[in-house]
Amino acid sequence: QVQLVESGGGLVQAGDSLRLSCAASGRTFSNYDMGWFRQAPGKEREFVAAISWSGGTTYYADSVKGRFTISRDNAKNTMYLQMNSLKPEDTAVYYCAASKTRTIVTVLARTAVYDYWGRGTQVTVSS
Repeated sequence: QVQLVESGGGLVQAGDSLRLSCAASGRTFSNYDMGWFRQAPGKEREFVAAISWSGGTTYYADSVKGRFTISRDNAKNTMYLQMNSLKPEDTAVYYCAASKTRTIVTVLARTAVYDYWGRGTQVTVSS
């Protein structure tokens, strides 16, 4: 089985930075596509970024492009989301997800393609 655990969330001020981590246990993720999503209260789950674990291809939502960077450490079975220049509208619960289906990166913006989800970590950006 596969388990995903997010960490690194917290309370920061606008303009600050945070790095989120997603640790995977069980099977390795060498052949898994992975992504980050976020959900604010009263809003639908929103795509943030995705990465092809083996290929190194990345894809970002327009709202975070240029500010966020998705990366991976295969030896540690861990995915990261470096968030810079944070804005109050970035406030949300951030979830990591893994997909066992290899596909083009644009498809990874859809929640239906993912097989495993973490429980989320809260990010709050104050003004």
